[in-house]
Amino acid sequence: MKRLACSVLSLLTAACGSSAQSGDNPAYTQLLRTLYKGTVPTVRPAVLAQELQKQPGTIVVLDTRTPAEYKVSHLQGARFVDFDHYDKASFSELPRDQKIVVYCSVGYRSERVGEQLKALGFTQVRNLYGGIFQWVNEGLPVYNAQGVTSNVHPYSALWSPWLRRGTKVYE
Repeated sequence: MKRLACSVLSLLTAACGSSAQSGDNPAYTQLLRTLYKGTVPTVRPAVLAQELQKQPGTIVVLDTRTPAEYKVSHLQGARFVDFDHYDKASFSELPRDQKIVVYCSVGYRSERVGEQLKALGFTQVRNLYGGIFQWVNEGLPVYNAQGVTSNVHPYSALWSPWLRRGTKVYE
């Protein structure tokens, strides 16, 4: 844990001095390499956006953040799955070959949920690379109860430097 904390701090220092606004920020890429175990395949935001546009209704998108994060904004049509109160039984209605994409702020929590879904026998589970932060950093839209919004919950002050676009809203 201490090694992870040191890695995050050094990467945050690099992020604070970086001018990258979207796309592949080298420090963010390194952070994701540190956080991800590689147990769930990833899908890039632009690829997912195209798939959702070309095949509406064929992919279940699961937001695995907290209720406060989801309320501020989420991907259009995302189904809320509270990471802190994850309930396996809530997926009994889904066929095991259903295409599912999980996401959170950066992809760490969603990878854990993806692992659980795979353990339940789901065969087409992917993790959104870079989470909602990467999605917004690439200029893709997020929504709240009123419609399209620029607001994004940055999870915490420690993680907020990775969110380069959007309005940071803690709620």
